[in-house]
Amino acid sequence: MEKDSSQICLFDQIKSLQGLPRFFTKDLSALYQRTNGIDYCSGIVFNFSCIPCHAAGVFTLRRVVITGLGMVAPNGNNVATAWGAALAGQSGIARISLFDPSPHKVQIAGEVKNLDVSACLSPEEDKVLTRFIRFATVAAHEALQDSGLEIAEDPHRFGCIIGVGMGSINDIARSSWLDDQGSPTLSADFIPFSMQNMAAGFVANRFGFRGPCFCKTTACASGTHAVGEAFRLIRDGIVDGMLAGGAEGGITPLGIASFGALRALSTHNQSPTEASRPFDRDRDGFVMGEGSGMLVMEELSHAQNRGAKIYAELLGYGLSGDGFHITSPQERGAGGRRCMQMALETGRIARDEVDYINAHGTSTLMNDQYESEAIADLFGNAIKGISVSSTKGVTGHCMGAAGAIEAIFSALAIYHNVVPPTINYRSPDPLCPLDYTPNEARQRRVRVAISNSFGFGGTNATIALRGMN
Repeated sequence: MEKDSSQICLFDQIKSLQGLPRFFTKDLSALYQRTNGIDYCSGIVFNFSCIPCHAAGVFTLRRVVITGLGMVAPNGNNVATAWGAALAGQSGIARISLFDPSPHKVQIAGEVKNLDVSACLSPEEDKVLTRFIRFATVAAHEALQDSGLEIAEDPHRFGCIIGVGMGSINDIARSSWLDDQGSPTLSADFIPFSMQNMAAGFVANRFGFRGPCFCKTTACASGTHAVGEAFRLIRDGIVDGMLAGGAEGGITPLGIASFGALRALSTHNQSPTEASRPFDRDRDGFVMGEGSGMLVMEELSHAQNRGAKIYAELLGYGLSGDGFHITSPQERGAGGRRCMQMALETGRIARDEVDYINAHGTSTLMNDQYESEAIADLFGNAIKGISVSSTKGVTGHCMGAAGAIEAIFSALAIYHNVVPPTINYRSPDPLCPLDYTPNEARQRRVRVAISNSFGFGGTNATIALRGMN
């Protein structure tokens, strides 16, 4: 329920807050009670974020909307192509071409191919930049073009957060840093362009962001955490807009061999397009992908005043830690359940308002089972009206970029009222009993969508989006 500004006017009580963002905590619980019981976290923690409106002394949380999308993915080098392929169930997974995979047990991946960088990178930059930075720059360029946002008007009010899981593992692995005489031979570009935060740094430099600029490195949850943290910065009045997303370029001999040693990857080498099969009984591991997803996010009135197209409103953000195991989720996905619950509560979303869940859905045995159980436990009877799908069937698992790519798919599901399918779903698993939107896209009303990302180390992130109509 919307609250008018008079219900959260605190100027008379707290003179020191005039003109400054502040975070009210439990010490101000009495004032919290005087704000007509607006509980933005449903009792988890007050964390009552307030920022100044134009009227002196009136404080309110700001609304955050998505106004631009950009993507580089295994199933398409821009948003339109990748989204169309996702709806059609067209997989971007194939035999690895970046190196000879013959010595490896795993020989398939979701590679980005034939990427044209000429619109935003010079030939010299294309040569020196590492793969994940190139992906991030191309996706950022598309998102900014899509949004029409003019950062130059006030660059200090716009920032950039890009999540990266592994960074330039390829350049680190292949670097022979000593010559035959034992002298260093490394390029001066090696350190800056192999660091995870350089995707955000390079993109901010290229496009002129002078607000907050940093990297989230939380394994497979990196992209979703980046979007969630950008949401907080806008909501709390630190900035007016953010470019947020994820990037990854880890398809290398070392990357494939490392995850292969964990027995986490699919070995369906003879049928690459059928290898990623989330929630299917015969799933045997995930398929490594790469790419980047970028979202332009703005404060609502800022977007409306310039007549921006709005894909969706970002309502809630949840994050949690399992505290259980470095690679395995908790039983019944308890950490993931808490994360989803927090996203609903911070967004003040009822369970029966959710129409679509873009699941983490990696195509591994434990993740798919435990995530299904977490969803069922949280939503109860409301699950009957919810369509679930994992788009990793068409992209593979793009690691640090996955959450951002899937946030884009979730926003587009809302914008177009269509749910992308879970492809390669042939044999139902009794331990995964939900409606996974098998093999064909589904036209339906999508009021609210949530997107899950769960990473190694037990780190979890969920965002909740709502349509503007």
